[in-house]
This record gives sequence, C-alpha cells and structure tokens, in this order.
Amino acid sequence: MTDGPNQKLRYPFPDPPENGAALEVAPGVLWIRLPLPMALDHVNVYALDDGDSWTLVDTGMKTDHSVTLWEGLLDGPLKGKPVSRIILTHHHPDHVGMAGWLMNRFGAELVTTRTAWLFSRMLILDTEEKPTQQALDYWRASGMDPEIYEARKSERPFNFSDVCHPLPLGYTRVKEGDTLRAGGRCWDIHIGNGHAPEHLTLWSRDDNLVIAGDQIISSISPNIGVHPTEPEADPVAEWLEACGRFRSLAREHHFVLSGHKRPFYGLPMRMRQLIENHHGALDRLRAHLTEPRTAADCFPPLFKRTIDKGIYGLALVEAVAHLNHLHHAGEITRWRRDDGAWLWQSREWADDG
Repeated sequence: MTDGPNQKLRYPFPDPPENGAALEVAPGVLWIRLPLPMALDHVNVYALDDGDSWTLVDTGMKTDHSVTLWEGLLDGPLKGKPVSRIILTHHHPDHVGMAGWLMNRFGAELVTTRTAWLFSRMLILDTEEKPTQQALDYWRASGMDPEIYEARKSERPFNFSDVCHPLPLGYTRVKEGDTLRAGGRCWDIHIGNGHAPEHLTLWSRDDNLVIAGDQIISSISPNIGVHPTEPEADPVAEWLEACGRFRSLAREHHFVLSGHKRPFYGLPMRMRQLIENHHGALDRLRAHLTEPRTAADCFPPLFKRTIDKGIYGLALVEAVAHLNHLHHAGEITRWRRDDGAWLWQSREWADDG
C-alpha cells in the first residue's frame, strides 16, 4: 500500500514505564521495560492478561537486577497471578534470558518458532572459554582491526549461558499462518527474518495491535548480521523479503508494540523507511567498491559515523551481510588477501582493472 503525504510516526505514550513498573497500553496489555547492560539499554516486554494468569511476550536478560525486578513485577503490576505462557519473538538473549527462570517458577508453556527455540537452546548450552577457530577465521576474513583481533582472540567470548537461564526441554511451535489466543484476542502469526531467523510477530484480529519484537522498531533499524555460524548467509535478502510482506499488511491504524523504543502509529511509513534504509546502504556500498575493500573498510559508507570498540562487532557482521547480499546478486567479486581477509570490489571495476 502507499503512504499518505502527511504520514509520520506518532507516539501516544511519550514516556516509558519505569524499571519495575508497568503501563497499560491497551485493555489487558501491559508494557514493561527492563534494563540491559549495553548501549541499547532496555528491552520491552509485554504482559497479556488471560484472566486467571498472564501470557508474557519476551522476558529480558538474566541479571541479578532482572530477577529483583521480576519479583517486584509479579507481586505488583501482575497482581500475584501466575505466568502460564511465554511467547518468544526470537532467540536473542535480551528476549530469552529470563524465560527459563519463569518457566521453572510457574511451569509455564514456551511458545515460539522452531528455529528460535533451536537457536536459543543450542546457544545457551554451548559455553565457550575461548574463540573457536571458525570465529578467528571469520574475523580475519572480515578484515577485523588487528588490535581488536589480538584482544579478542585471547578473551572469553560472549556466551548466552552468562546472560540466559537454561531452557527446560520442550516447547510449542508456531509458524506462519497460525493463530493463538492471548489477552482476550485472536492473534495471527506472521514470521519475519533478517534480524533473527523465524522471528515471530503477532497481529491482532480483534483490534489494531501488532506485537513486533525486533522485526519492526520505530527509531532504529535492527542489526542484520552474518556470523561465523553461517558465513555465507544473506540476511539482507531475507530482511527485504519480510519487510515487503509486512508492508502489504501495514495499515495506518496499527499500533505497534516493539521490542525496543516506544510503541507507535505509522506502520506503513515505517515499513517503507526500513526497506529504504538498506537500499540506501547498498547504493552507498556499491559506490564505495570501485576499489578493493575489506568488510571493515566499508564502515564509513554503511554507517556514516565513527564505529568504536563497543559496537565494532555489530558493525562488522552488518558490513559482511551487505557485502554478501551484493555478492550473491552477482554485483561484486572477492578474492583473498595474503592475510586471509576477503577483498571485495564491484565486478565492473574489477573487470576494468
């Protein structure tokens, strides 16, 4: 559908709930915000009132502070009622981290996509004390800054097990086209991709609510990255395909509850922005690849800002994702430098050379 000429994003709730508090954003739907120990310093969780119990959508990251906050939420805004079900939008630790704790406490059912469950379960069980050879090879192939590489190869890697409670065995699978009832509503399941494989979103049939996780966020574009687990992946293609499908579903009256930032109206415009953001990045990258470049050399056109050590890893995997996309499309070629890094260049300019 097309966007109206005067369309813009609108935020009916200018201020988020305080940590440990909840804000009712629709009948029977509570918005809860939990802190994160990173640059993106919060995650949004939603509690859907099922009468004698609650369904939670996502759970936050496992920290001592999160446990304290959840204890207060259960006794306070959630009125002492049990959690009977947890819906995970995707496998990232800020969403899955407290799921096992809540499942063990209440015997709650876990509902998610098959890929989200498999990734969550695998990564929580896979604790590494040092980087794998595959990770080291990936970093070298990406042209990682030598100083950062030397530091990382001797550091303990990030482990899901450090920030996620173990997940009990067993879950309920949902897939594209399924429906479920929660919070007095019937929800259609639509599956996104790109930011995370088989990312679940919920679209209410009974009113205007969309619970979008990290697939659709108002003021930031979710990270789209290629990782050592699948170095030839093309998540940009998956992202653009999913955004195209969601854009066809988007209506101006939709009220979007995202995994980060504030709930908003203006979904048709936001879907257009999310698509155009990556097309713009790809256009800038094409112009940059008149000369051979490593993935790390591509930060300036892709991000147009300084990339510090705190976000270097996220930038690197996103740069590889955009290069992979152009490579799979046949627009660029690559070859190995003596140090193992891939050099990428436009086919046109490489052929002319």
